Amino acid sequence: MVNRVRTVLGDVRPEDLGVCDAHDHLFLRSPKLPGQELDDVPAARSELAAFRAAGGASVVQWTPYGMGRRTADLPPLSRAAGVHVVCATGLHQAAHYDPQFLGALRAGLADLFVSELTTGIGASGVRAGLIKVAAGFHALDAHAHWTMAAAAEAHHETGAPIAVHLEHGTGALDVLDLLCDELEVPPHRIVLGHLNRSPDGVVQRQAAETGCYLAFDGPSLAHHATDWRMPDAVKALADAGFGHQLLLGGDTVVSGARSVDGGPGMPYLLRRVRPRLVATLGAELVNHILTRNPGRAFAVDWP
Repeated sequence: MVNRVRTVLGDVRPEDLGVCDAHDHLFLRSPKLPGQELDDVPAARSELAAFRAAGGASVVQWTPYGMGRRTADLPPLSRAAGVHVVCATGLHQAAHYDPQFLGALRAGLADLFVSELTTGIGASGVRAGLIKVAAGFHALDAHAHWTMAAAAEAHHETGAPIAVHLEHGTGALDVLDLLCDELEVPPHRIVLGHLNRSPDGVVQRQAAETGCYLAFDGPSLAHHATDWRMPDAVKALADAGFGHQLLLGGDTVVSGARSVDGGPGMPYLLRRVRPRLVATLGAELVNHILTRNPGRAFAVDWP
């Protein structure tokens, strides 16, 4: 078996990902974000083209099951832009779904994840390349325990990486206690998202010491007060020997945040964040974070 990253156009070698936005969204819909949906195919096409023009080569979309992934639209968008796109299965927090929708999934959630990772997502045939789950604010509720248990079961069957939304960047150690200690998921198969939103260097280092990947993403209006601290946090982790575990993403979640709608969008990661990090970390390490690290984080010996 050979490690491959599972994209919407098929499996590719980790080294072929190129410059990677390791956490973003082309499409997303949630009742928590009324009127701000990412649901416009032409806008997604333009955003992906703008990312490509800025030097981007791959995007990992963390939008999970039931949140408007538009999986049938992803292959033509990927092909037209010349950008690899990785699609997610999984579930977000309960607040993003109708209770009846979640009730229908109560039995067989792990089987759903496995099917989307191996057989494909509905009629699109697109196969997911990661499992997205979510924690709460400094806590893991019953929904998080349920979804993470299903994600762990799917991981053990497929090897798929598990990407975790940390609410406001909190709860990293509780997530690792559950996934690694109780559910026996290897730490290097876990990606923790939004760590920049809670700039606690001690927790970030403790998380890194387990061997998991740490994703720093943004910018955003909601988290601007912590976004600007990200370069120093990344440098501290790199100086401590964890540079090979760091990932960068844009996390565009609402329509107004896209560059084509006047926001920073996907290109901002390469236009502004990369030069800022190069000044702090040096070009070689930033290049590794944008290219080599995502290949390792998302590559799997797929069955």
